[in-house]
Amino acid sequence: MLLPVAMFGLGPLGQRVALELEQRRLGRIVAAFDPGPELVGRPLAELVPGADPDVRIATVPGEFDGWERVRCALVTTTSDLELCMETFRVLLDRGCNVVSTCEELSWPWLRHPILAAELQERAVRGRARILGTGVNPGFLMDALPVALSTACKRVDRVRIERVQDAAVRRLPFQRKIGAGKSLREFEQRVADGSLRHVGLGESLHFVAHYLGWNLERWDESIEPVLAERELASDLGPVPAGHVRGVRQVARGDVAGETVLELVFQAALGEPEPHDSIRIEGDPPLELRIAGGVHGDTATCAIVLNAIRPLLTAEPGLHTMASVPLTGCATSLSG
Repeated sequence: MLLPVAMFGLGPLGQRVALELEQRRLGRIVAAFDPGPELVGRPLAELVPGADPDVRIATVPGEFDGWERVRCALVTTTSDLELCMETFRVLLDRGCNVVSTCEELSWPWLRHPILAAELQERAVRGRARILGTGVNPGFLMDALPVALSTACKRVDRVRIERVQDAAVRRLPFQRKIGAGKSLREFEQRVADGSLRHVGLGESLHFVAHYLGWNLERWDESIEPVLAERELASDLGPVPAGHVRGVRQVARGDVAGETVLELVFQAALGEPEPHDSIRIEGDPPLELRIAGGVHGDTATCAIVLNAIRPLLTAEPGLHTMASVPLTGCATSLSG
């Protein structure tokens, strides 16, 4: 019997996760939720070929009465933990395990320590588990460097870099990084908090925690990456001098020295996309993935591959370092 799953959020990412769940035979969606008026009431199978034709998209969990058979909920709605909390409360109180792409959930103790404590309490009380994950934050700039450091007897400094060609990413991602905006529009959106890669600070503190570093100071900068010539894109032409992406850098200090630096750059037309980790220590280690990891493909894979280890973990609020080792899942039975 396939694992019964509830799906929350059916935007481009949610639809892709749901489709891969069905295609890989890792579970069966028995309930689906999205508040979009263009989706409510439609059969899920119209969006996700192969899904149960009897499942219709609802707006709120109260419209579904089969929670006792749902083993896990996949939540792909928003980056903001506060906006996800009501959904998480409902699920954990029902004893439902949760895997979510909410970036702030990957290390919620940074910006929302009170909410993190509440999630832990509700999860334990409901005998449920909750995990925030994805490609970044979740894996490439946090779990992977921590795992790589296992081969070291001493770590002095770590630099992690992720450079992506945003042209191959989904349109909502391109909009999120400000592609096509004027410099003034970019600065306005940075100022109001609507333009940034969410999760870089969370990744910084994840790595610091698992390396045993107590950061005395940390900061994060954000700046535009500008087009030197006109670029074609799915968003329309990007004139020279307009924004083609974003560059964010987070740094953490110990004993007055920067020991941890994370660089995230996502922009249209990046000539040398890559993911890299450099550890200064004993022994020094360097890992470089030429071409980089495709963010949308990897996020879907990580969300689905994380279900099995999460279900075997103790009830509570988890990170990618507190669940058993995750590999590529071949099946999930109920």
